[in-house]
Amino acid sequence: MFVRIVKMGFEPGKIEEFLNNFEEVKSRIRNFEGCEFLELYRDKDNTNRFFTYSYWKDEQALENYRKSDLFKTVWADTKILFNEKPEAWSVDKLVSLE
Repeated sequence: MFVRIVKMGFEPGKIEEFLNNFEEVKSRIRNFEGCEFLELYRDKDNTNRFFTYSYWKDEQALENYRKSDLFKTVWADTKILFNEKPEAWSVDKLVSLE
C-alpha cells in the first residue's frame, strides 16, 4: 500500500463549488477498485488550500484510477477552479501509530 497526497489551491469564490463537487464524487472515488482510504483536509492558515489523502492498494490501482473516466471527469471539474498549480506526492507508509 502507498499513500497519495495532493495539494490544491482554489480561487476563493470557487471553494464552495469544489466542496459541492467533492461531496458528489467522494464515495465513487473511495469505492474505486484499489482505493482503501480517502480524506479531504483544509489548511488552517490558508483556507483556499486543500489536500486529499488517500491509500491505494498499489501503484497500478492509482494508475487505473488516473486513467478512468471518473478521474477524467473529476479532474476536469476541479482544475478549472485552481488559483495555483497543484502538487502531488506518492509516498510509502512506513509507520502508523493508533
